[in-house]
Amino acid sequence: MRQIIVVMCISILLVTLGGCASNNKDNNAPKIGQQQTLTIGLMPDVDSIPFIIAQEKGFFKEEGVTVTLKSFKSAMDRDSAMQSGNLDGEISDMLAEAFAKAGGFDTVITSLTTGSYKLVVNKDETVMSIKELKGKDVAISKNTIIEYVTDKVMVEGGLTSADINKIVIPQIPTRLEMLQNGKIAAATLPEPMATIAVKNGGRILSSSDKLGINPGVMIFTRKAVNDKDKEIQGMYRAYNKAIDYLAKEPMANYIDLLIEKGGFPGAVKGTLILPHYKKPVVPDAKDVEDVLTWLQTRQLIAKGYSYKELVDDRFVR
Repeated sequence: MRQIIVVMCISILLVTLGGCASNNKDNNAPKIGQQQTLTIGLMPDVDSIPFIIAQEKGFFKEEGVTVTLKSFKSAMDRDSAMQSGNLDGEISDMLAEAFAKAGGFDTVITSLTTGSYKLVVNKDETVMSIKELKGKDVAISKNTIIEYVTDKVMVEGGLTSADINKIVIPQIPTRLEMLQNGKIAAATLPEPMATIAVKNGGRILSSSDKLGINPGVMIFTRKAVNDKDKEIQGMYRAYNKAIDYLAKEPMANYIDLLIEKGGFPGAVKGTLILPHYKKPVVPDAKDVEDVLTWLQTRQLIAKGYSYKELVDDRFVR
């Protein structure tokens, strides 16, 4: 009899513990219809500005989505955070998407972003054309949109990639500093860093705008687009509100916000010129193919990818 009572007590204890574990699991799991947080990686460039505005002006909140923005100074650090699972999405480029696929990381492009990349020579350089950069030091970040734009600029100007001495400087602020200190002849910089370089005496030789190329994109993990699709839809609605705000609001009303929250140097105040932000769309197939060709020609990826493998068009058109 005593043995039976012991067995019954143990059974009751196990059922109780199992029920507690089940309740804890249910309490920790997202409820049906409950919004989850999106964590997005930014760089200190103009692509990030609509996200900063959407956050600080409450547009994400209005659309019922919670977004955490994380800032990075180099593409390598940003991509490492994405691949380690610390980001749902990032402002990135088509090259990073192809590299992620080649490395076995399941990510997709969800839209283009609006960025601008400029090749700037330092204030002491006398070169007036791309051809005159032959044999000179040009700072880039390797295997990124920066190097891609630089190579395109060289070809357009009558040189090849091998005609210049590429100096790899991943961190954007360091690249700007070395240019301004005359330690390199030229550098390819995103805005607003290019504007600062010009303000301090640098000169623009060419740009992605001039060439009509825009490989900047928004990338999300496949898990995020599947599990947080409603949150991503809300994010894009808030992003569009931010673009409308930027189109009509004087910069004086938000420039301090960008300096404080976006990591932009104070020197941009009074000199920053924003691009014409467009409502997000998916990239053209030809632009994606051009990037893949560039990567394969340099043997940076072993195989090509189809447009559908790289782009998810469910969120924008």
